[in-house]
Amino acid sequence: MNHNRKFNHLGRKSAHRKAMLSNMAASLILHKRISTTVAKAKALKIYVEPLVTKSKIDNQNSRHNIFSYLKQKEAVTELFREITPKVVNRPGGYTRILKTGNRLGDNAATCIIEFVDFNETYTELKSEKKTSKRRRRSKKSNSATEAKAAKAPEATAPAATEEAPKADTSAE
Repeated sequence: MNHNRKFNHLGRKSAHRKAMLSNMAASLILHKRISTTVAKAKALKIYVEPLVTKSKIDNQNSRHNIFSYLKQKEAVTELFREITPKVVNRPGGYTRILKTGNRLGDNAATCIIEFVDFNETYTELKSEKKTSKRRRRSKKSNSATEAKAAKAPEATAPAATEEAPKADTSAE
């Protein structure tokens, strides 16, 4: 039976697994994006996201607790200085897993795990989409299209009446 096995053991003893996840978490915090296998990325996501949530409260106790997981002073400083101010309003889901295919040697599924707020391509796309929507809804473009639409039915009114019955017969 598989009772009380809530997380992936990754084929390692507990000390090796904790050390590996600690090192991967520190690398993710320092570099904002790392490449790894999908299984390790899913385990790392479970490991890192509670740490980011704890870092929202910046006091000595939370720094001490996070340091006990990461064991790298630079990673703890980076987490509190750069990552926490960007994610303070986000209720969760601080990381994203992007699958990149299979590894050449052993055909293991690989991916990139990254912090959501630090990927500039996705944040730039959102800002471009917002500006394009505003341009389309401006009053100048609506009045110009209304003027063209008002002129067009007068010139093509007989053709429109001839095509309407044909559309009705084909629909039946």
